[in-house]
Amino acid sequence: MKISTDHILATHCGSLARPKNLLDLMKAKLGGESYDRAEYDRQVRAAVSEAVHKQADCGIDVVTDGEQSKPGFFAYVRERLSGFEAKTPPPGGWKQWAAEVAAFPEYYENYFSRRMMGGSIIARTPMVCTGPISYRGQDALQRDIENLKAALTGLTIEEAFMPAVAPSGVGTNEYYRSNEEYLHALGDALRTEYQGIVGAGFILQIDDPWLTEVHSQDPTLSPAERRRIAEQSIEALNHALRGIAPEKVRFHTCYGINEGPRVHDAALKDIVDLILKVNVGAYAFEAANPRHEHEYHVWESVKLSAGKVLIPGVITHASNIVEHPELIAERLLRYAKLVGREHVIAGSDCGFSSQATYNPEVHPSVVWAKFQAMAEGCRLASQQLWR
Repeated sequence: MKISTDHILATHCGSLARPKNLLDLMKAKLGGESYDRAEYDRQVRAAVSEAVHKQADCGIDVVTDGEQSKPGFFAYVRERLSGFEAKTPPPGGWKQWAAEVAAFPEYYENYFSRRMMGGSIIARTPMVCTGPISYRGQDALQRDIENLKAALTGLTIEEAFMPAVAPSGVGTNEYYRSNEEYLHALGDALRTEYQGIVGAGFILQIDDPWLTEVHSQDPTLSPAERRRIAEQSIEALNHALRGIAPEKVRFHTCYGINEGPRVHDAALKDIVDLILKVNVGAYAFEAANPRHEHEYHVWESVKLSAGKVLIPGVITHASNIVEHPELIAERLLRYAKLVGREHVIAGSDCGFSSQATYNPEVHPSVVWAKFQAMAEGCRLASQQLWR
């Protein structure tokens, strides 16, 4: 993993809006309709190439494929893991964002559902494990790797990464005898994907918004229960990462609800010790939105281990406002002064289209402007840090 040796590097969390032509084909594929497979593959390759080139043009140093082949953060594992099926939960049975929904029912029933969910090409139906888990996504993974490698040809960038889901973020268990057994089975299966990404020469990003969600959203769990569940998931993730050099992996956690009120988000100070237990080289987390920007103070008392890197969000996925480069520079300087300039990479709070949708939360033209602002903010901060 490259570090900021002579300037602050810029990256982001991964997902970017998919082009309309690709969304149309993806929707047909997911809906069981007839579609041209060769054209679908061509559209994915073209979308990856465009996404990678635009990132580079905006000044992003560590780029990715924009998750163009994936219909959604959760849904992509349906084609890569056996043993799962989608099941509609009973009323009140799905506790995602439970505390937020209970506190702001009118917002979630009206504004949020209409604006955020209306353009999604796939229903956000929870996945349930109903049989033995195994990895079957070798072909899909290889296509992703080949598409990203092709897109990088001729570009001058520092590095490329590919995201993959953490074991805790896949679904719920109805098959294995215990949650621990279930998570380890998931980790063993996902390990194939993790090894494939690293073996291809890319940095592996583990996406785990569930770590924060278990501490934020389910009011039925006691603090001790939440910590036990989180520790169990981290143990399974570290087991899945065994033998993979930590400096080849970065870990991203967030709160995932985008433009919600977010008053029930877990405080970083309450979970930072859990985050740092994950055996990786870098940690990406939300730090730009108004609920979390102040949390840089956590690093005044929490010591970062030698060789580790922070990737704080300095632009947010929760607003169409483009952050000013000088503000971005200020955010980066705060972290650099606390943990050292070589231990900071600029990032985004979360991805900009974690679901394939015709109506992404932040308009794509705004995303590119945010990336340009981040690159300029990195330049301004670097001028002060390396002068």
